Amino acid sequence: MHVKKGDSIIVLTGEDRGKTGRVLLTIPKRNRVIVEGINFVTRHTRPTQTSPQGGRIQKEAPIHASNVRVISEG
Repeated sequence: MHVKKGDSIIVLTGEDRGKTGRVLLTIPKRNRVIVEGINFVTRHTRPTQTSPQGGRIQKEAPIHASNVRVISEG
């Protein structure tokens, strides 16, 4: 995989094309990366003891490593 945790990348395709961010996590088996501030999805959660309010939570979803290019290595 050409991307490592901590690298600065630019997104080449998709809705977030042209945006830059830092790699938070790599998933080599699926050839995917999670990038800070890119590809947000909304998860609906039930109220639990840790999160008594519940509600909608936005978090980063993985994107395929072929859709990103390394700008600078971290």
